[in-house]
Amino acid sequence: MNRYVLGNYGRFPVAFARGEGVWLWSEEGRRYLDFSSGVAVCSLGHSPQVMVEALAAQAAELIHCSNLYWVRQQAELARFVVETMMERPGKAFFCNSGAEANDGLIKLARKRAWEKYGAESGKNVVVTCRQSFHGRTLGGIAATGQEKVKVGFDPLLPGFLHMPFNDPATLREAVTEKTAAILFEPVQGEGGIHVATPEFFAEAARLRDEFDLLLMFDEVQCGAGRTGDWCGWRTVLAGSGAAVEPDAVSWAKGFAGGFPMGALWVADEHAAAMGPGTHGSTFGGTPLACAVALAVLGEIGDGGVLANVKRQESRIREAVATWDFPVLSELRGVGLMLGFVLDAQAMADVPGFAASGKTPSIFVVNAAREAGLLTVPAGETVVRWLPPLNVTDAEVDEALAVFHGVLSTLSGR
Repeated sequence: MNRYVLGNYGRFPVAFARGEGVWLWSEEGRRYLDFSSGVAVCSLGHSPQVMVEALAAQAAELIHCSNLYWVRQQAELARFVVETMMERPGKAFFCNSGAEANDGLIKLARKRAWEKYGAESGKNVVVTCRQSFHGRTLGGIAATGQEKVKVGFDPLLPGFLHMPFNDPATLREAVTEKTAAILFEPVQGEGGIHVATPEFFAEAARLRDEFDLLLMFDEVQCGAGRTGDWCGWRTVLAGSGAAVEPDAVSWAKGFAGGFPMGALWVADEHAAAMGPGTHGSTFGGTPLACAVALAVLGEIGDGGVLANVKRQESRIREAVATWDFPVLSELRGVGLMLGFVLDAQAMADVPGFAASGKTPSIFVVNAAREAGLLTVPAGETVVRWLPPLNVTDAEVDEALAVFHGVLSTLSGR
């Protein structure tokens, strides 16, 4: 790896040879409980039978077909997105990743404003949030509200404003007649598992109506069942009384259970802005990718998986509520997108932490890995749990026991 692979990833020191469900086996034969799921990608765990069968069956028929032609599987998947996931008239587009899907949203917002108001209007600004993450393309890092991803890539794509998350008043101050769209994650993932408030949603919707802009949700990590509903914002807003619907949405990560796929949905009233020649993807929406996504999403919808997500969240919260460790200050998130927030001051007293040179989150992720549990950092002080959506009671209980033991050791007990 060091000799032949570009060193753009900070990798943990383990290589995996096989996976089954929630379990991974290293090349040395050690078994790990995987509560990272490839960073919210393996929705049904590793090598689920429904994916294996869909891959084999479709690969035997047709793997790739150019988007110069009609693709039946793509139409069927688009219908699922529109009728089952969104339950609103609209159109879908398929690509290969979340970054590509978000680039598509940005292009949509600017093209729609250009067609409606003209280039002289200057209506091309996209407002996003601090701590956000929208991908690592040049468009994605320009949209992302974290400076660390931008360093060294100047000049950045212009036309973005980053506002504080969950601050309706400041959001209102930022929006003008030159704003083409507001884009944010209903649940911030890389930024530390921050959940948008109903008040923030409502103000964004009001601004959409007042300034004729697009309200766009990045559901790359929180969508496709991760929160216990098809759409993460619906879980967040449930019971709040706020009735907010977006104009466009992006997905990826768990959308096809580990097969590379991104997607976006656009409301019918805005879809015409992306006509022939405006956007495309060579490998977006191939018969193989769409067949796999349909199989995965079908299993999530028909297999009781969405209900399991909400039930397991309740079980995890009930257990963690009984924990009392100085290094753990909070558990936040929605569904099976949960963030264990570490107390930085308490972590400073943990033996070996200061000398490690690691952030609190990476230090704890390493300790959990050594104990056989795979987790993911989110910023400097949050450890993410992103298990498969069909994780069982026994698997959750084992993860709770392991993580309890890790935090107990770190707390000197």
